[in-house]
Amino acid sequence: MLNSNNYNLEIITKVNMFEKYVKPLKENSIKVTPQRLEILKYLDENRIHPTVDQIYIGLKERNPSLSKTTVYNSLHTLNKNGIIQSLSITGSELRYDFRNDVHHHFLCKKCGRIIDIDIGCPYMDDLLNGGHRVEEVHGYFKGTCKDCIKLEEDENGS
Repeated sequence: MLNSNNYNLEIITKVNMFEKYVKPLKENSIKVTPQRLEILKYLDENRIHPTVDQIYIGLKERNPSLSKTTVYNSLHTLNKNGIIQSLSITGSELRYDFRNDVHHHFLCKKCGRIIDIDIGCPYMDDLLNGGHRVEEVHGYFKGTCKDCIKLEEDENGS
């Protein structure tokens, strides 16, 4: 039997769970929609820098009426308003990042993983002191990640 106290607690929990996603939408005067909330939640819980297709596939099962166009449009709106970042590190597709602070990315050319790198830009202060307004910073590093190096060493008996 459904207990009304449990039901109310479940609704309150869901509202609180999504509040961190509602706040940036409201702060940017963006309409709060279930699709935008689900996309933000997916990006937050899947910090793998997913593609549109990965996001769409990840959400479609729980949201059968979701269209890929809605995912594209939502990501565009969220990116345009600085709530998320888009990356073109692979050169062939956009990837999306829940983190919107200044940080760089490392692409492993073996496994394709994209890793956040927390280093600052040494030229940022000079740019800002020169009266410029920096809206985007992209620092991409490419090579082989430590996991792939370890795998190579294990395979070679090193």
